[in-house]
Amino acid sequence: MSQPEEKPKGDPWHAFGYVVAGVAFYGLLGWLADRWLGTTFLVAVGILVGAGMGIYLTAARFRMAPPDPPDSPKSEHTDEQ
Repeated sequence: MSQPEEKPKGDPWHAFGYVVAGVAFYGLLGWLADRWLGTTFLVAVGILVGAGMGIYLTAARFRMAPPDPPDSPKSEHTDEQ
């Protein structure tokens, strides 16, 4: 029998939460920086950076390790002399 494929561990709502929280947090930081510096573009930069960071964190969380080849011998290295 074949083994079932492993699925990423975690709730899909975590992915949504990472992106929304990144946009909200960095958007707020951009807005505050805009108010402090008197500019108008940093809120957009903050939103884009937040979305990018949220996507990065989502990819890092749900990344799966590649499976071991089926016929590879597992060597146990010991330092006994």
